Formats: sequence, structure tokens, C-alpha cells
Amino acid sequence: MPETVLITGGAGFIGRHLAHALLQRGDRVRVLDSLIEQVHPDRVRPAELAGEVELSVGDVRDPDAVRQALKGVDSVVHLAAEVGVGQSMYAVDRYTSVNDYGTAVLFQELIAAPVRRVVVASSMSIYGEGLYRAADGRLMEDVVRAGRNPDGTWDPLDDQGRPLTPVPTPESKVNALRSVYALGKYVQEQLTLMLTRQYGMEGAALRLWNVYGPGQALSNPYTGVLAIFAARIANGQAPMIFEDGAQRRDFVHVSDIARAFVLALDHPQANGEVFNIASGEDRSIEEVARLQAKAMGRPDLTPEITGKARAGDIRHCIPDLSKAEARLGYRAAKDFGEGLAELAEWVARQEAKDRVAEARKELEMRGLVA
Repeated sequence: MPETVLITGGAGFIGRHLAHALLQRGDRVRVLDSLIEQVHPDRVRPAELAGEVELSVGDVRDPDAVRQALKGVDSVVHLAAEVGVGQSMYAVDRYTSVNDYGTAVLFQELIAAPVRRVVVASSMSIYGEGLYRAADGRLMEDVVRAGRNPDGTWDPLDDQGRPLTPVPTPESKVNALRSVYALGKYVQEQLTLMLTRQYGMEGAALRLWNVYGPGQALSNPYTGVLAIFAARIANGQAPMIFEDGAQRRDFVHVSDIARAFVLALDHPQANGEVFNIASGEDRSIEEVARLQAKAMGRPDLTPEITGKARAGDIRHCIPDLSKAEARLGYRAAKDFGEGLAELAEWVARQEAKDRVAEARKELEMRGLVA
């Protein structure tokens, strides 16, 4: 049965794709978004936001704006958040205000006007390092790196100096909050699960891996790594990679993310649960940078390996998707090569400002790059 769905932060990258998916199945969609300059430089309604979407321009921290946006709403997808591990480590007040306090304001209003279900966007960053296996077969849940190893390598080591092997990380893994962004995402998901249960609503949290696709903010140096690479390549600059480029990530297309949110809104088994959402295929950052340069017609732009680390970054975190598949029926559909080609085609029609050097300088000034 069609519903009216509110998407907080819905004028952003994921929200626009989700709005389209909800409209296609007959739902009515309302968006509450403050159109912050870092994501929306012109501060106007994005052209990619479907015309049928009702846009309310307002801050999720404003009780009046939230109260108005919730009128007549059946379900909520909470995407509104400041995004970026590195930036969160110095814009602490802003990230805590938007991500933690903003979620508190949303639920303060939901207590008075409850909805059927709330689905919140969480993040794989709350795990810190992923799950590892030691040389003797032990599973290691609480791995913490101190930076580069004495021998110059970057992979975490066991107590005898042997490299640990990354293995798929389930939702049950102990969390290790290594950044202000990760802390905020954990607060968002826990508030959602706690307060929906307490006040007779349903709730679910999706821990998203690295999302990419057309429509990402190319001029935001704290957005997803593929958008950052794309902005560099589009301006004739080599992709810049921290550490040695061998760190592994899972990249999931935004269309698969949108479908996961629809499943989480609908499926009875989503209630009260958290789910990893990714593609199920991990690759090294250097490999991804080379593939993207090739897709954009610039295979000559060899990745620049900095050999430095950023505060809050993790080495490896590979998702275990068995829970999402078993309970939601989720499985990623978009082929990575096809997704890169689609992204390259979209980027070719955009004007992208490369602000990576500016962002790196900000981090270095605060001692967050070493």
C-alpha cells in the first residue's frame, strides 16, 4: 500500500536516488534538507531531485521544521548527516550537532507524532578495523593500528609481528569508534533502535559501505572516494591515495543502496535490526583508482601514493552480507565495471572542482595526517 515517506537529507546523493525508487512504486515523497553549501554550492533545489518530490528546506535541528515535515508522514528514512571521517576530526562541534543533536530533535518530534517505521543510514565506519584472522586461526575483533609498522608495512600485525588476514565482518562484531563521524553514526543508529522500540514504532539501521554513482558531490573533498578520484581525474590530476594503496574497500552502487532502503522500509524482519549493505566485492584502493582513470579515458594518470595516513582511517573492512541476504533478500545487482562507466559518463557532463589539496592542507595543519 502506498505511503508518504519523509527522507531527511533527501536532496543529497543517496536521497535523490531513493526518492526516485519510492516514487516509481507509487509512494509519496517529502524531503527535508538544509541544502548545505558543501554539498549544494548553489543552495538551490537539485535538478536531479524528481519534480514530484515535495521539498521542505529546513534544518533537522529545527523542531518547527521537523514538526512540519512530519505532518501526514507514514515512514521516515533518516539520511541527514554531516559526512566525512577526516573532516569530523576537526569540525567536531558541527558533526556532533547535526548528527547527534539533529537525530535527537527528529525523535523528540516523532514521540509526539509517531510513524510506522524509521530507517536510519549508519556506516561501516563504526566497526573501526574489520574482522581479522590471525596466523594461528584466531578471529580478532578488537584490532587497533598505531600507523605504519616498524618494517614500513601497513597491515595490522599479531602479537608476534605476523600480518593479520581480513575476513568478512558481521554485524555482531565489536565496534571500535575511531572518528567523530563513526561515533555520530553509532549514536544515530542506537537512538533509532532504542526510541522506535520504546514508543511503539519500528526501526532499522543500514550500515553502508562506500557508496558511488552519478549525482555524488564532485566538489566536496570529504565525500566518497570515487567522487574525489573523479574530480581529480576530470581536472587532469592523478588520484591521490593515502598509505600504500593496498587497503581494501567494498564499493556499492547507489541504485543498490536505494533498493536496500526500500527493502528495509517494507520487510517485517528488518524491524529492530542492523544490516551491512555493500556489494560483496572488495578491491584495493590503488586498483580502483586505476580502473576509474581508465574508465574516464585517462589511464596515464597513475595514482599518487602518499605513504601517509589520516587520523580515523582504517586498513581493511570487508562486509559479511549474509544477514541482509537472508532477512531482507538483499543482494547487490550493479556490476562494478558497468557502474564505473556510468559514473565516468556522468562526470564528463559536470564541472568538478578539485579541492583535495585544500582538504589535505586542512588535515595536515591540525596534525591529522602523518
